[in-house]
Amino acid sequence: MARTTKKTKESKQSNRRYIIWFWTLFGGGVLVAILIFLLAGWGVFGEMPSFEELENPETNLATEIFSSDGETLGKYYSENRTPIKYEDLPEHLVQALISTEDERFYKHPGIDAKGTTRAAFYLGTKGGGSTITQQLAKQLFTSNVASNNVERLFQKVKEWVISTRLERQYTKEEIITMYFNKYDFVYQAVGIRSASKIYFDKEPRDLKIEESAVLVGMLKNSALYNPMRRPELVLGRRNQVLEQMNRNGFVSEQEMDSLKKLEMNIKFTPQGHDEGLATYFRVYLQNFMNQWIKENPKPDGTEYNIFRDGLKIYTSIDSKMQKYAEDAVTKHIANLQTELNRQNKNNKTAPFRDIDESERENIISVGMKRSVRWKQMKADGKSEEEIRASFEKPAQMEIFSWKGNIDTTMTPRDSILYYKSFLQSGMMSMEPQTGEVKAWVGGINFKHFKYEHVKQGKRQVGSTFKPFVYATAIDQLKFSPCDTMPRSRFTIEAGKHGNMKDWSPANSPPDYSGMLTLKQALANSVNSITARLIDKTGPGPVIDLIGKLGIDTENIPAVPSIALGTPDISLFEMVSAYSTFANQGVYIKPVIVNRIEDKNGTVLYQNVPETRDVLSKEAAYVTINLLEGVTQGGSGTRLRGTWATNNEFYKSAITGYPYDLKNPIAGKTGTTQNQSDGWFMGMVPNLVTGVWVGAEDRAVHFPGIRYGQGATMALPIWGMYMKSVYADPDLNVSTEEFERPQNLSIEINCSNYNSRSNSDNSVPDEIDF
Repeated sequence: MARTTKKTKESKQSNRRYIIWFWTLFGGGVLVAILIFLLAGWGVFGEMPSFEELENPETNLATEIFSSDGETLGKYYSENRTPIKYEDLPEHLVQALISTEDERFYKHPGIDAKGTTRAAFYLGTKGGGSTITQQLAKQLFTSNVASNNVERLFQKVKEWVISTRLERQYTKEEIITMYFNKYDFVYQAVGIRSASKIYFDKEPRDLKIEESAVLVGMLKNSALYNPMRRPELVLGRRNQVLEQMNRNGFVSEQEMDSLKKLEMNIKFTPQGHDEGLATYFRVYLQNFMNQWIKENPKPDGTEYNIFRDGLKIYTSIDSKMQKYAEDAVTKHIANLQTELNRQNKNNKTAPFRDIDESERENIISVGMKRSVRWKQMKADGKSEEEIRASFEKPAQMEIFSWKGNIDTTMTPRDSILYYKSFLQSGMMSMEPQTGEVKAWVGGINFKHFKYEHVKQGKRQVGSTFKPFVYATAIDQLKFSPCDTMPRSRFTIEAGKHGNMKDWSPANSPPDYSGMLTLKQALANSVNSITARLIDKTGPGPVIDLIGKLGIDTENIPAVPSIALGTPDISLFEMVSAYSTFANQGVYIKPVIVNRIEDKNGTVLYQNVPETRDVLSKEAAYVTINLLEGVTQGGSGTRLRGTWATNNEFYKSAITGYPYDLKNPIAGKTGTTQNQSDGWFMGMVPNLVTGVWVGAEDRAVHFPGIRYGQGATMALPIWGMYMKSVYADPDLNVSTEEFERPQNLSIEINCSNYNSRSNSDNSVPDEIDF
């Protein structure tokens, strides 16, 4: 009995020791855990966010560019993230997220004990334990990948600590919003708004349930579950999300079954700097912003960063008009290029003409020295001999073609020749009353051709310069469109107006007979009559006028030959100058930015129009009347349906005829020597549009005037563009007459003028030098 009692006492003592040890170990574990959490909170295991950082977690926000009609044209970013508010998230997107990533999201304080225990017990095979808040914490503050299990444990502790802090600092809705705004869906789609636009080309609020399920499914691993890489895998993952939504009561089983049968219908819309609308415009806008940033620092004296500060730039560009402009350029230049290639088949110096072999080699050499390859190898210390040799070695490359990019093998030297062969185009459209630029096409493909042909490029303008001579004569000498002059040869002797030798321009076609009204002379681009006019005004007043019209005159000599368009002028300058005629003689500086806001919506910049009076209303209107003659009885007549329908050539795919435009149009074609440049400037009362077409090198051109004149190279783009613009009633582009000023003292009705008026309105076959 005594022995039994003794054993019982020993057993109780042993149990007591086990219990003491258990609670000691448990208490010690708790204390250690608390200590670990405290140490993590104090930053011992790595830097932790401060209260201020939790209040304003640092993110790189893209600067967004808006069109005047509210569409996103593009972004500047280091990360393509544009934040979105919770109220702009569709309910089914949030439901899909919670169902898939964190079913007890609204019940836990940032750490889900049940989920964490399950993940630990099953080693993650039945789902991870990370809550949405923990995932956000990891993205915001613990992005460095742990290299071993110990580091991963400490990182996990940091995530837990940060998660609890985030839960105290933010509402559940704010945490969801931050999570969606932060996640990287790859393909430069950072945040749900960018992802929605890139993968489905729509705003998040417009997503369908099955589309939301695709994006939420990508949250598991956006590189692995990516519809552009593994669509079948993504489809299966999407259906898992739908099953989770059904399990959590957000969709019925019948809805789930129907949704699982649907195709994903991915509409991949990249938002890289080389893609999207108005690519060339966005580059020019970036230069504008860089200058604005230098002149307008933040309140603290630092500079804004367009790649990180989330600015909002509201531009003048109309997205519809921009698309119509780009479509017109693409359609016409692709057809025109086919014809140029056909005509170059038997050209021994192709793609160049009218040059010898040494000149051809010089063009190639200049192209080499301007290339990125040359500059990089030069910077690496390579000799010129080594660099030139590298241009002769075949390499794999992707090259541009109008039928799509081509993967091929080609020497860099041959690629220079290949790219030199392409025709380029510039196009700009502007409201003359406001100065707002509505469309800007700087080239045919920004990815492959970076040079911009609206503002950066300057080319000879040909006969589109002549209206400036006529306007000077009207303004100074009160000429009427009905005044007549002889078409005969005219010579300005050496020394009279600063010209070094006698100047006697030839007409094309070579017709020097009879008398013409000024309206007929401008319509048919008669060089000898333009020479007579600049002889009367002198070149100086013409240069003074174009300077007031916004054209840089620094390198334009005061000689009579400028009358035929020898100066190099940008399309940007030409459109703004012509707009003055349509704006009743008032020049308005072109506007590309209406407003700039910071990420909070505070207005940082508001455009104030810059204007100046240049011409009287009368002189501007009479010039417009002269330019209307170009589309009534000159090279612009091909914009009218009847004339074009009767001409088989102008009904071809090259020109896109007929346009059948009936409304008043003022305009002017232009062609430079050897058909190197083709121009058309066209105006209706509330829209002025200019088009230039040519190749990078002037030695690349059509051999003859039939295809090489401005009426064939450039005018069709204007016609196709305006046809699309007029078909869109939302744009409200005018079909009315140009406004006539009251008390017009210059007679424009030639039937009321005098017998000197000449009624010959025939259209020559070849015109416009």
